[in-house]
Amino acid sequence: MPETISVQCCIAGGGPAGMMLGLLLDRAGVSVLVLEKHADFLRDFRGDTLHPSTLEIMHELGVLERFLRLPHQKVMRINARFGDLEFTVADFSHVPTRCRYIAFMPQWDFLNFLVDVGSQYPTFQVRMSAEVTDLIESNGSVVGLRAETAMGPLYVRTALVVGADGRHSIVRKRAGLSVQEFGAPMDVLWFRLSRRADDPVDPMGRFDAGRIFIMLNRGDYWQCGFIIAKGTLAEVPAQGLPPFRESIAKLAPFAADRVHELQDWEPIKLLTVQVDRLRQWYKPGLLCIGDAAHAMSPVGGVGINLAIQDAVAAANVLAQPLRDGRVTEADLAKVQARRAWPTEMTQRVQLIVQNRIIRQVLDSKVQMTPPYALRLMARFPFLRRIPGRMIGLGLRPEHVRTPVG
Repeated sequence: MPETISVQCCIAGGGPAGMMLGLLLDRAGVSVLVLEKHADFLRDFRGDTLHPSTLEIMHELGVLERFLRLPHQKVMRINARFGDLEFTVADFSHVPTRCRYIAFMPQWDFLNFLVDVGSQYPTFQVRMSAEVTDLIESNGSVVGLRAETAMGPLYVRTALVVGADGRHSIVRKRAGLSVQEFGAPMDVLWFRLSRRADDPVDPMGRFDAGRIFIMLNRGDYWQCGFIIAKGTLAEVPAQGLPPFRESIAKLAPFAADRVHELQDWEPIKLLTVQVDRLRQWYKPGLLCIGDAAHAMSPVGGVGINLAIQDAVAAANVLAQPLRDGRVTEADLAKVQARRAWPTEMTQRVQLIVQNRIIRQVLDSKVQMTPPYALRLMARFPFLRRIPGRMIGLGLRPEHVRTPVG
């Protein structure tokens, strides 16, 4: 017999959006169950950037000092090299928050920390190895969901199902929500190279004729992203590993003596880039947030932080209706109304960067002249504060308004 339980809110997906929303709702006195399909958080996450807006939320929760005891790297600026021009793209030192930097931290540490904080509240529940398979509906409204767990089938009855299960969301698929696709001109090959004490500290992006290379400081190693034109994956291994290593050495000369660490293609993983957005994030009894509502481009590394902002906004709007047992479609519409504009504007900027810079660089056979906006930033340092604020703080940043229940 399937196990059947009832909670006020059931969240599908134990990523940043789902775990943050679960923590905030439970802290406000709402009974919450978070279902995560994997057995643990130790997966190859690509998004390990926690921006000043997220660190500010940790402060508002009263856990920032303890959180920052976890191993992390502080990044106050993002640099780029476009041909022979080297400059700072974003400067976070003027963002009006307590932490004026990006913290690079393995996402599993971040998620485990949220679970640890949530465990102090009596109704906080997280089930690992619990994969959502379907929704339960009645009279046109979602009233629960079905999941497969290590112990067998699980039926959850709830006032609200939240889909926070990523860009391949089973919740939004089963709900039949309409998706707008915006496309992307690139995919990313991710891999690691060792890092040495005398290497540069700040993240960097290197733009050359037909090639773009990203390096993120992870302490004792570099997380590297080699950007390729979408649809050209098969061409890269067909050319062989030596030319691939040579390209890396040319783009990052200081790392030329360690490209031999790439002995085969197995540790080189593909990240398929997609950009989309739900037209409507909700239906009666159901709401999608984070990547389930809007898959972001990796441009700016803002996906995790927008997902967390969604979670904070959803908690602020829905905590009281959930406690009162009267969540309406109008309440769910308020969440989308709050978050749709910053999401759309951020995606618009990402699409401009993708189409006017990244696409042109990847299509170019010769070194391009840096775009005018980048040359201005190289000449006038104060302009670097604009992308610093947009990346670090975002549009319409959210603050914790939920009470402690």
